[in-house]
Amino acid sequence: MKTLYNYIIVIIGAAYLTGCASVSIPGDTACNTDFLECIEEPMQVELPTYRKLRFLPPSETMPVVAVYNFTDQTGQRKSQDGVASFSTAVTQDPKSILIDALKAAGAHDNPKGTWFRVVERGVGLDNLVRERQIVRSTREQYASDEKPNQAVQPLLFAGMILEGGVVGYDTNVETGGNGARYLGIGTTNQFRRDSVTVSLRAVSTLTGEVILNVQTYKTILSTGMAGDVFKFLDMDTKLLELESGMTQNESVTYAVRSAIEAAVLALIQQGDEREYWKIVYPENWESEVAEQEQAYWMKLNSQEILDAEKNKIPQESSDTLLKKIFLKSETNIGEKE
Repeated sequence: MKTLYNYIIVIIGAAYLTGCASVSIPGDTACNTDFLECIEEPMQVELPTYRKLRFLPPSETMPVVAVYNFTDQTGQRKSQDGVASFSTAVTQDPKSILIDALKAAGAHDNPKGTWFRVVERGVGLDNLVRERQIVRSTREQYASDEKPNQAVQPLLFAGMILEGGVVGYDTNVETGGNGARYLGIGTTNQFRRDSVTVSLRAVSTLTGEVILNVQTYKTILSTGMAGDVFKFLDMDTKLLELESGMTQNESVTYAVRSAIEAAVLALIQQGDEREYWKIVYPENWESEVAEQEQAYWMKLNSQEILDAEKNKIPQESSDTLLKKIFLKSETNIGEKE
C-alpha cells in the first residue's frame, strides 16, 4: 500500500511537471534543443487606442501644433528588493510617443494624418536651425546670374502648444492572491495592479490661455502563479521536491503609450465639444466602425492561434520527462520489493 501511494505521488509530480512544460514560452520558432533558446522577432505593436486614433474621421481643418516639453514628472525609480536602482520606472521620452500619436490621428485614409500638423521644437529645433544655415550658405555660394539664390522658406509657426507629461505612477494600488495545499502539494496565484496617469493640455500661442486640458489613467497588471510538491517517500528516507512558477508583467512603456494615445483622443473630442475644430463624420460612419471592429478582432484571434502554434513546445520533451520519472519510480519500487 505504501509503494502504491509513493507511485501515485510520483505520477502527480510528473503530471505537474508536464503541465509546466506545456506553458508557452515567448518565441516565434519551436526550440529544437534541450536548452530553450527562443528568440522573438521584432514586431509593430498596434494597441487598441492606436487603432482608434488611426480610424478617426478627418477634421475640417488641421491645426499646427508644437510640443516643447512632455516629460516624466513622477521621479519614480524601478523597485528592486535590497538594491539601489537608478533606472526610472517609466520611459524618459514620452514626447516621441505623443508626436507619434498626433501624426497617427486619422492616418487610415491618409498616411500623413488628417488631424494635426506637428512642427519640430525643443532640442530638435537647434539642429533644424543649424541645417537651415548650411542650406542658406550653400545656396549663396553656388548662386549665379543664371541661377539666382533661392531664399529658404520660413518656418511654420504653431497655433497651439501641447504641454504636460506623465504626472503619476502608483505602485501596489491593488494586490491579492490565493493558494491551496494538500498532502505536500500546493499552488498559489498572485496579482498586483499599478497605475500611470498622463496629463495633456493645449495652450493658445496668441493669448497664452489653456484652452484644452485632459487627464487619462491606465492600469498596469502583473500576475504570477506557482506550484510545488514537497513529499517524503519510502518511509521518509527519500524526498520528492518539485517547484515551478511563472510571472507575467504588463509593459509599462505600452501602458504609458496607451495613456498618451487616449489623452490625444480625449483632447480631440474635447476640442470638438468646445468648437475649436469639428469632426467630420461620414454618413455611414456607424456601419464602417462595426466592419472595422469585426475585421480587427478576427485578425487578432487568427494571430493568437498562429502564435500559439508557433510557441508550442514539442510533445517529445514532456513525454521524455514523464518516461524518466516513471522509470526511476519503477526502479525504486523494484528495489523496495
